Amino acid sequence: MSPIAVLKELLNLGGPVVGILIVMSIITLAVTLYKIWQFSACGVGRHKVLSDALAHWELGDWQSARARLGQSRSYLAPLVDVAMQGPDIPGLDTRLDAEAGLSLARLERGFRVLDTIAQLAPLLGLFGTVLGMIEAFQNLQTAGSTVDPSILAGGIWVALITTAVGLAVAMPTSMVLAWLESRTAQERVFADKALRTVLVPTPVAPTAAASAVPGHA
Repeated sequence: MSPIAVLKELLNLGGPVVGILIVMSIITLAVTLYKIWQFSACGVGRHKVLSDALAHWELGDWQSARARLGQSRSYLAPLVDVAMQGPDIPGLDTRLDAEAGLSLARLERGFRVLDTIAQLAPLLGLFGTVLGMIEAFQNLQTAGSTVDPSILAGGIWVALITTAVGLAVAMPTSMVLAWLESRTAQERVFADKALRTVLVPTPVAPTAAASAVPGHA
């Protein structure tokens, strides 16, 4: 049976609630694909070049740090470049923190949609099950004294379809949201460390400082 035929069968059995859940699953898929593209385009999690630039900066090799930073495609590179140009400017750290927070907020767009779907899908499925159970018992009452157990059993399993579909939508949505949130949390930590490395440099060891000065071996 083709996927389209399966969807039609679910719609016939579950009714409008299943239709809403299918639409929600399509929204989840669209948001997930968009976030994957956005994370890839921004270089989320790929900060090797930027990390190398920060390592040179900590060693006092400003020229190599600037050159290496120019090769980075990270969305944090422009902020780090501003920090390297004027680490002693009053209030610069607060401004850069705000800019970094704005960049991370852009990465978090769509999270609320996924969170809403993850929470609402099981409730919608349960709602559809309750409606189906009500209909099943109404049919049982209509049958009167000639009760056929198959009438009740058939109504129950059809009603439970909406719960199953709701859980099928909610579980992968929750997994995707948790993965995206963990990646964003890692980015937040790295962004803070990157800016603090430039704005609040650690004391350079004597050997490292000597190697950074021209004329020293």
